[in-house]
Amino acid sequence: MTVLFTDRLWKKVRPIWKAYVEHPFVRGIGEGWLEREKFKHFMKQDYVYLIEYSRVFALGSAKAHDLQTMTTFANLLHETLNFEMELHRQYAKKFNISPEELEATEPSATTIAYTSYMLNVSQKGGIENVIAAVLTCAWSYNYVGQALAQWRGALEHEFYGNWVQTYSSEAFTQLANDCKDLMNEVADGKPEHELATLEDIVVNTSRFEYMFWDMAENITMWPTDKVEGVQQN
Repeated sequence: MTVLFTDRLWKKVRPIWKAYVEHPFVRGIGEGWLEREKFKHFMKQDYVYLIEYSRVFALGSAKAHDLQTMTTFANLLHETLNFEMELHRQYAKKFNISPEELEATEPSATTIAYTSYMLNVSQKGGIENVIAAVLTCAWSYNYVGQALAQWRGALEHEFYGNWVQTYSSEAFTQLANDCKDLMNEVADGKPEHELATLEDIVVNTSRFEYMFWDMAENITMWPTDKVEGVQQN
């Protein structure tokens, strides 16, 4: 039986991703009691994140060695810009946030650290680094969405149901599977030291995802915001 590289990755990230579903912010979405201000902060930061995430997809298309991979990254970019980000724009309307205000959101320390890491490892390496950098976000959000979809009332919740529906949907599952397929394709036949590097990228981005949930739960921007005399965002 052939063991796929994503099977190996799953063993490494499963404990981290399981902690996502147990995180109070994620539980609040699934059970419907999350404070709206926390979700508003999350939604604005995730929108900024997705802009940079889209840049990584564009970089992947530019680094692709064949037309098929280039097309896959172009499709992933299209789906992120026109499918996933539309969810955020819809929620912005519910918070009376204009498109201009949404796009002018200042990124938090966690958002900058996470997106900078993705862009850095993607620029330093080849197409395999790009795929590893984007994999966690797509795959883990689908994992969370499908987990929450099993919770009573999560899909039907008047406010958070649309979020759960999006990330558990067939369309987003396909996006995640496309990323997994790309990862397995480029990992095939690579030596162990290169596989270990890719594994590190996926584990590190998984850690950043947990930090992102924490950032949203605590509505944080920068640690220095707590210092007297520093202007709050």
